[in-house]
Amino acid sequence: MTTLRNVKTISLGMMIALGLIAQGKGAQAQALETLTVAGGCFWCVEADFEKVKGVKEAVSGFTGGTVANPTYKQVVNGGTGHIEAVQITYDPAQVSVDTLLTLFFRSVDPTDAGGQFCDRGQSYTTAVFATPDQTAAAQSAKAAAQADLGQNVVTPILSESTFYPADAYHQDYYKQSKIILTRFGPKSKASAYKAYREACGRDARVKELWGSAAPFAGS
Repeated sequence: MTTLRNVKTISLGMMIALGLIAQGKGAQAQALETLTVAGGCFWCVEADFEKVKGVKEAVSGFTGGTVANPTYKQVVNGGTGHIEAVQITYDPAQVSVDTLLTLFFRSVDPTDAGGQFCDRGQSYTTAVFATPDQTAAAQSAKAAAQADLGQNVVTPILSESTFYPADAYHQDYYKQSKIILTRFGPKSKASAYKAYREACGRDARVKELWGSAAPFAGS
């Protein structure tokens, strides 16, 4: 009888331990948060923020529009109201939303209301799509950026809306080895991305605006 009781006690202990482990994993997963920003070409924003310690993932997509499940072609052609955006999943124990917002404003041209760099039009404009808990931090980051820059910052702080991931072709574009045909001939996506980023003048303009405070120029 004692042996049976011991077995039951051990079994119960193991079940409790396994339950605590599972609960811990669940709590860890729940601790991750997201921030959605629009900074022109989503390939570039994704590439920049995936380098930040504490960021677990950055996904290219679209938000802010009125059409459900928009395609890339629909968005760039206009009429859906969507903006190219990136949803950043991060661990707030490793990087704060304030830090991410500070990095964001200094990685774009927040004085440009007509697009970003060589990409023009509404779908390439900048914005922060904030949750209610992020709104104050976003407004503070915008004010700080304007003060540091000494110019009017036009990037709007908008309410978070449905985010639609772009198709697989656009995800992790900056590091894919798949060969595609470009105007410069066949290139890997990674090489095409670097050529695009340089030709578009993104880093040159960001350096002009922010100088040494530009966190990703040259990425």
